[in-house]
Amino acid sequence: MKKTITITTAALTAVALTFALLAPKLLGFSVTQLGAAVRVATSMGAKLACSGYFISGPDKNRILDDLASYSPANRLLDLHYGDNRVTAELLGLGHASASYRDGLGCTLDIGDTSVLDRVRLAPLTSNGEEWPQGETASHINVDLQKRVETTLSRDNAAGLDTRALLVVQDGVIAAEAYAPGIDAQTPLLGWSMGKSVTAIMQGRLETLGLADSTVKPVFAEWKSDERARIALDDLLHMSSGLDFDETYAPGSDATEMLFNAHSASDIALVRPATYTPGEHFSYSSGTTNLIARWIHEHLGGDVQASLDFLRQELLQPLNMAHTVFEMDPSGVFVGSSYLYASARDWARLGLLMLNRGQWEGAQLLSEDWVARATAPNTSANEPRYGYQFWLNSGGEELRYPQLPADAYFMLGNRKQVVMISPSTNTVVVRLGWSAGSYPTGENFAGLLPQPDVASD
Repeated sequence: MKKTITITTAALTAVALTFALLAPKLLGFSVTQLGAAVRVATSMGAKLACSGYFISGPDKNRILDDLASYSPANRLLDLHYGDNRVTAELLGLGHASASYRDGLGCTLDIGDTSVLDRVRLAPLTSNGEEWPQGETASHINVDLQKRVETTLSRDNAAGLDTRALLVVQDGVIAAEAYAPGIDAQTPLLGWSMGKSVTAIMQGRLETLGLADSTVKPVFAEWKSDERARIALDDLLHMSSGLDFDETYAPGSDATEMLFNAHSASDIALVRPATYTPGEHFSYSSGTTNLIARWIHEHLGGDVQASLDFLRQELLQPLNMAHTVFEMDPSGVFVGSSYLYASARDWARLGLLMLNRGQWEGAQLLSEDWVARATAPNTSANEPRYGYQFWLNSGGEELRYPQLPADAYFMLGNRKQVVMISPSTNTVVVRLGWSAGSYPTGENFAGLLPQPDVASD
């Protein structure tokens, strides 16, 4: 027989007080941030659990471990997995839910989400042809495969939690390895690597003659103030001058944007300008979501049109059948953060850039756009950033001294990496969940083509 447990108001109050007292030392936020912290914990829990369960696979223990890596408070979450929905509760103090839709992934249930229910999507297709056209990988380099497997094994023995490691050399998959429970078709969260994909969407629009990155103002809401000087090019370079708090703490711009807003881009849209455009680099997820909003508006402000564009102009041509780009509750892509793709699909994006925008005879991105996307920006404080890509060179020193100077990267939280190395004709993909540092330079250098050693 099931026991019924009654929680009194006094008990809840005691829990709340205990939670608040423990927060500064154990959980990383102050008593005054308790309400915001509960909102973040429950919303993050519902969102990541929903996407992790329905997109990446139903490993509930891994999902909870992933959440706890951000805060031990998340181990107190009570997660309920239902039919296409996950709810999260925290000690009776807060509640949030997220819903899954085929082809769209998961979205927090904030406000009116009915626009997402009206979307109709045909399944993306793949085939048995050789990668990248299909899913067959028959050009494995035995020596490199051993190095990849050794690297993944060493990472995980050290607690770095590498889940996928893949190397493309000369246009083919030369080696790949996966952690238990993950395979070549498992979509994994790239976090901020989605920023690079948002830029690629803008680049595709520009290549089709449907966009101009120099036009000002970017939004009608900015036409009458200092933000009228901001061009899309400035947003792409993270040098718009907008004041956006990227701190991931309860109540910040970034957490409100991802976990409490009906429209993620609304948060950055109303922020004031504090620097002259182009002069100061400031990493901002809000900036990327403004680009996503601009793309959405440029495509008519229609959810179906935005999804059709992504799928018809990028995912299907690139044979990316294991990718989901999630939207906010208003129906705009969360370009900063919520793209799930298999390691092979992330590698396809890297190969597109490596090939200077060409794919199977078609110029999906103009060579001029790729050149601009991978060139340093004009800011005084951090020029090693292109159009939502991190550059190895362009400043006083290399970001990763062990790697080629011309290498550039998609980078995401928990050390997600896609490296594009033109001089070695290589793409390396690393997906995982490292809460601390990761030896990207050292590990990737060991996976690049090795110089021939002359025999005596």
